[in-house]
Amino acid sequence: MKAFLDPRQSAHNPKYFMASGSIKDNPEQPRRVEVLRDGAERAGCTFQAPKDHGLAPIAAIHTPRYLTFLQTIFERWQHIENAGSEVIPNVHPANRTDSYPKSAVGQAGFHQADTACPINADTWSSAYWSAQSALSAVAHICDGNDAAYALSRPPGHHAFADLAGGFCFLNNSAIAAEALRTKGFRPAILDVDVHNGNGTQGIFYDRKDVLTVSIHADPARFYPFFWGHAHEQGAGQGEGYNLNLPLARGTGDDDYLVTLDRAARAIRNYGANVLVVALGLDAYENDPLRGLAITTDGFARIGQSIAKMGLPTVYVQEGGYLSEELGQNLTSFIKGVQHA
Repeated sequence: MKAFLDPRQSAHNPKYFMASGSIKDNPEQPRRVEVLRDGAERAGCTFQAPKDHGLAPIAAIHTPRYLTFLQTIFERWQHIENAGSEVIPNVHPANRTDSYPKSAVGQAGFHQADTACPINADTWSSAYWSAQSALSAVAHICDGNDAAYALSRPPGHHAFADLAGGFCFLNNSAIAAEALRTKGFRPAILDVDVHNGNGTQGIFYDRKDVLTVSIHADPARFYPFFWGHAHEQGAGQGEGYNLNLPLARGTGDDDYLVTLDRAARAIRNYGANVLVVALGLDAYENDPLRGLAITTDGFARIGQSIAKMGLPTVYVQEGGYLSEELGQNLTSFIKGVQHA
């Protein structure tokens, strides 16, 4: 399988985030790139650098105001007296329709949903090239190939059109799906990350030209908490085009695969002719952000099940945090795809 990665994606090096009131080391570290690349290569992937497809396909998903913020906020942050070394919000609007402030602190609160998406000097460049990796995987599919893997780091599925969150800045999976749609495809996004792809859901929630399906740990007591519930099915023209399949905490391989069959039926009934898989590996039983209990062998079965849908597929890396088995889990998944 052809794979795409740019070395600039490793430059973003967040230090901290806050969870349950505690300041912790940020788990979305550059070393993920090395571990995931090794895992993909062990499965037979060959990497090449992505081409620069420009800002237009990114701007098709994200607002101009948000893109300006991502490109300029770190430099502006340096002019604040006693500012921290990373852009981290401490105040938020009550609604997205509230007034837009001129203050860098206020704009950080407007465009960053939580404390898990700190911005530093290299964040924009890394996020930009992460999106270009996804777009290059799309181009590979458009050239008539069956599959491509984008090692998109930073990940993207928690990013809304104008809002970063959960380690994510640009929504690589949404950017990929929209690029495929503009090429005449009818895309579906299947998100298998342990967390609901809330940003992806939000981007397409009132649209019917991209089906969004997410299998994830039940958000009633799990991030992202406010999104990913089964009753959220889309709105307006998009009603019925968003499918959330929340699972009980600790769900293992067999029950997960039953749910994946349900997702496959929805994708088939939508008439999708191309698939974007938001590939989180954090459903692993020993992932640091434990939510589900998928085994390494289980990832092979998931990959095989997805490949049996028979659709050209762009695999876009999402979560999966540093553990001894992270690379092995990616190897297992890709081998499952290749042996379907």
